[in-house]
Amino acid sequence: QLVESGGGLVEAGGSLRLSCAASGRIFRTYAMSWFRQAPEKRREFVAGINKGDGKLVYADSVKGRFTISRDNTNNTVDLQMNSLKPEDTAVYYCAAGGILSSTPQRVSFWGRGTQVTVSS
Repeated sequence: QLVESGGGLVEAGGSLRLSCAASGRIFRTYAMSWFRQAPEKRREFVAGINKGDGKLVYADSVKGRFTISRDNTNNTVDLQMNSLKPEDTAVYYCAAGGILSSTPQRVSFWGRGTQVTVSS
């Protein structure tokens, strides 16, 4: 019910835009977030957006570089990633949860993920 797109290979300093298509029911009901997981590391919160007040939350590591947005017409959540660094390399997952939280355990639905690789 969550499908990511837009991953790929980019050089350091470059940009990518990820998109997550959600079912209407999920999009209307849940807060939407992006998480990422690098090899041999725990899944970590990247950014999230509330469904009601549109409150935005970002991990410190991406503040000022990444922007999350939601399109209520098309039921999509995008993550614009600028000034990418090699340490941003990971599988990026779209997530939906009852509350906006940085805790993976509070996520109700996960996408399958999309690979982002940043070369140095």
